[in-house]
Amino acid sequence: MAPRDADQILAPLDLTFSGSLPEGHRKLLDVAIALMLEPRLVIMDEPTSGVASEDKHGVMQTLMRALDERNVTSWFVEHDTDIVLRYATRVAAWIDGRIAADGKPADVFADPVVRREVLGSR
Repeated sequence: MAPRDADQILAPLDLTFSGSLPEGHRKLLDVAIALMLEPRLVIMDEPTSGVASEDKHGVMQTLMRALDERNVTSWFVEHDTDIVLRYATRVAAWIDGRIAADGKPADVFADPVVRREVLGSR
């Protein structure tokens, strides 16, 4: 099944009060409001948290496209490794309050310490 884009996700919500939106939709609204202020940096905490799994890539594609079009740098905390690998250009993995690895996502995810301590795999 192909991921739905933001227009498909949000179309039924055109006349909905923001307080009654699902968590994932409120996050899209938050970013849209932030972009109206013309920032140079947007920091997001778990941008796909609360978003249905079939919608998360559509939401991220929309967010990243909006940020790219406005030349806005984004920094996001995300525990969904699929999202990190697909949308991040640089990753910092933290262990016990210290950066254990920093670099391209594939390189950080291949680091043996990160695999063992953060990802829980060998």
